[in-house]
Parts: sequence; C-alpha cells; structure tokens
Amino acid sequence: MNLLRHFSIRARLHLGIALVTLSLLALGGWGLLANRAANAQVAALFSGSVAAANEVGNLREALGLLRMHEATMVASASNTLEVERFHGQWKQELARLKTAATRLGSASPGDAGLQKLVANQHRLLGEYAALIEPIAKQLEAAQMDAAVALAYAGKADGTVKQLTANTGALLAAAQVQAEALRQQVAIDGDRMAWLRLGLVLATLALVVPLMLLTARSVAGPLDEACRVARAIAEGDLTQALHTEGQDETARLMQSLDAMQQRLRTLVGEIREAADAIQGASGEVAIGNQDLSQRTEQTASHLQQAASSMGELSQTLRHSADAAQQASQLAANASGVAQRGGEVVAQVVHTMDAINTSSRQIADIIGTIDGIAFQTNILALNAAVEAARAGEQGRGFAVVASEVRALAQRSAQAAREIKALIGASVERVDAGARLVHQAGSTMQEVVASAQRVAGIVGEITAGAADQSHRLDTVNGSVAQLDQATQQNSALVEQSAAAAESLKDQAQRMVA
Repeated sequence: MNLLRHFSIRARLHLGIALVTLSLLALGGWGLLANRAANAQVAALFSGSVAAANEVGNLREALGLLRMHEATMVASASNTLEVERFHGQWKQELARLKTAATRLGSASPGDAGLQKLVANQHRLLGEYAALIEPIAKQLEAAQMDAAVALAYAGKADGTVKQLTANTGALLAAAQVQAEALRQQVAIDGDRMAWLRLGLVLATLALVVPLMLLTARSVAGPLDEACRVARAIAEGDLTQALHTEGQDETARLMQSLDAMQQRLRTLVGEIREAADAIQGASGEVAIGNQDLSQRTEQTASHLQQAASSMGELSQTLRHSADAAQQASQLAANASGVAQRGGEVVAQVVHTMDAINTSSRQIADIIGTIDGIAFQTNILALNAAVEAARAGEQGRGFAVVASEVRALAQRSAQAAREIKALIGASVERVDAGARLVHQAGSTMQEVVASAQRVAGIVGEITAGAADQSHRLDTVNGSVAQLDQATQQNSALVEQSAAAAESLKDQAQRMVA
C-alpha cells in the first residue's frame, strides 16, 4: 500500500490498463497461434490419414477390377481381340494400384510401419504381374487355351490373397493414424483452453488487487481532504494534516495544508490591519474636519475667480473682433498687391518682347550692311573692268562709280542705324532689368502682404480660440465651484463613514 503511494494515480491506472491490454494481446496472439496449429493438425489429418484411407479404398477397388479383368481375359482366350482389350484394361488397373500405393507412402512419410506395408504392397504387385503378364502375352499370340491359362493363373491366387491381406493392414494402419491425430488435436485444444483460462485468471489476479488498492489509496485521502475543507470553511484553521507518498492525493493534502497555513497568516495580517484601521480612522475623521473648512475657503476663492474670468472673457471677445477687422484689411491689401504684381508681370513680358524685336532689327541692319559692302565690292570690280575697256567702258565706269558711292552711303547709314539700334537695345535691356527687379519687388510685396494676412488670420483665429477656451475655463470654474460645494458635502459624509469604519475596526479586533 505504501509502495503504491510513491506512484501517481495516473501511473497506477496506466499500469492496470497496460496489464489488461498486454493480457488481451497475449491471449489474442496465443489464440491465433493455437488456431493456426489446430488448422495445421486438421490439415495434416485430412492430407495424411484421411487421404491414406481414401487411397486404401482405391487399392481395394483397383484390386477387385484387376482380378475381374484377369478372369475375363482368360475366359476370352479364343478371341485374341478381346484378350488384347482386357489385357490393356488389366494393365491400367495394375498401374492404378501402383500409383495408389505410391501416394499412400507419400501421405505419411514419417510412419515406418505404414512405409513397410507400402513397400510390401509394391513387392506383391510385382510378383503378381510377373505371373500374369506371360499368360496374357501367350493368350494374345493364341499360344495357350483357356484351360491352361486358367491353371497358370491359379498360381497367382496366393499372391492375390497376400495383396488383399496387405491392403487390409494398410487400411487399419491409416485408421489408427487418423485416430491418433484426432486425439492429439483434441488434447491440444484442451491444453490451449486451459492456458487461456490461466492467462485470464493471472491477469485478474494482478489487475483486481491493483485497482482495489488504487481505489483505497484515493478514497481515504479524499475523505480526509473533504473533512479538512469543511473544518476550514467553518473557520477552524487548527487541523493537523498528515501526508504520505507522492501521488495526486498526497499533493492535494499538501496543498490544503499550505492553504491553511496561508489563511492563518492572512487572518493575522487582517487583525493587524484592523488595528491599524482603527487608529487611522480617527485621524481620517480629524483630517476630514480640516478638509471641510479648507473646502469652504476654496469655494469662496473659486467664486471670485469665476467673476474675474468673466471680465477677461469679455475683453478677449473685443480683441477677437478687432483682430477680425485687421485680418479683413490685410486680405484687401494682399489682393491689391497681388494685382499690382500681375500688372508688373505684364510690363516685364512687354519689355521682353521689345527687347526681342530690337535684336531682330539689329540683325536685319547687319544684313543690309553686308549687302552694301558686297555691292561696293561689285561696283569696284565693275569700275576696274570699265577701265580695262577704255573708251567704250567709260559710261559704265561712271555708273559703277555712282553705284559705289550709293553703296558706301548705304553702308554708312546702316552703320549709323546699327549704332542707334545697339544703343536702343542696351537701353531696352537696362529697362527690362529694371522691370524684372520691379516684378521681383512686387512679388516680395505680395508675399509679404500674404504673410501679414496669414499672421493676422492666425492672430484672429488664436483670439477666437482663446475666447472659446476662456469660455470653457469659465464654465469649468463654475463646475469646479459646484464640485467644491459637493465635495464639502462629501467630506461631511466621509467623516461619518470614517466614524463608522472606526466602529467596525473595533468589532473586527474584538
């Protein structure tokens, strides 16, 4: 019993289940092997002794047919065709006898007596065939009449009698062997039944005591645990607990003992806490009275603060209105500055177009100057050619001289126009730079106006938000005033509760 307490209940239950399972497996395996052995013995019975008995019956039948074909063959001595036909049938039955004897010997190779009878059967069949075969051949050759053949065949009667007796002995031996095998099968069946019963009884002898001891080892500690639990529930923390072993019930009793010890500690701590509460409750009552006085003073101060917050809220509303007007003016100024910036941008665009046109005119004048230069060269070449022509080219030389003079004046005019255009382009470039600077300045003015408008808007929003928050604070102060008045009432209730707590602590200590 004490040894089992060192094992857990789970382990004991598993052990019992394992024993039952192993016994069932052993019983099933043993039964399977026994069935196989019985089947093998029955198969041996049918393939051995029963087959031997069948072969002996075949021997008797074949022996009778052999004698009948022998007599018919002798009686048909005058007809050689009939002799040949019955001689063939006689040979078939003789071969059948030899085959049956061979199968009989193969069916029981371990039986020495049966093998001896089979060997004797083969010997007698050989002697019988040696006596009858010559007679049959002479009858087929018509060299012997029926009377002589019958006389010679009579010499085989002794051999036939021995064959008949030997066949009977074979049948008796087969029957004895079959009966012995049947008895062995019955004995083995009884033995297996007793062995199965013994295995079942052995399993019960192991499992039943184990289960009973397990039940006792569980029920007793559980009853003790219930008794201790009832005592603890009634407030008795002085129960003595004794635990043995290491199973689940032992751990349960140890847990109950630890719980009882912990409850003792808790009760002691509760008593100490009750003493402390009794002393602290008096101090709380005194503190509540002081708190009540300070709460009344706080309520008076909060009323004054609420009045001041109302005046401050009115001032912030006026500031928010002024900030709203300033935001509107800043937005208008930002719009005007933005429109001025757009006009300056258009002027910048126009100056850029004028600058581009001036540069194109300068390019055209340059082209004209080039044409005048080439015309002067052509006129010079024409004058040279006219001089070479002499008197005939004089008129052409005058024309070439005039053309050259015109080309020089055109080139001079083109250079003067180019100089004027260049000066104009420089002035236009300077004007464009100034216009660009004015555009940048206007953009900065617009950006500054927008930033001013944004800042004024933020100020307006901040003033509105502050006004809203101040209203919220004003409401909170009013609520705080109301809460302070309620706290004053709660302090009085707390003083009453502290007095009640003091009385309860006194009763708890008692």
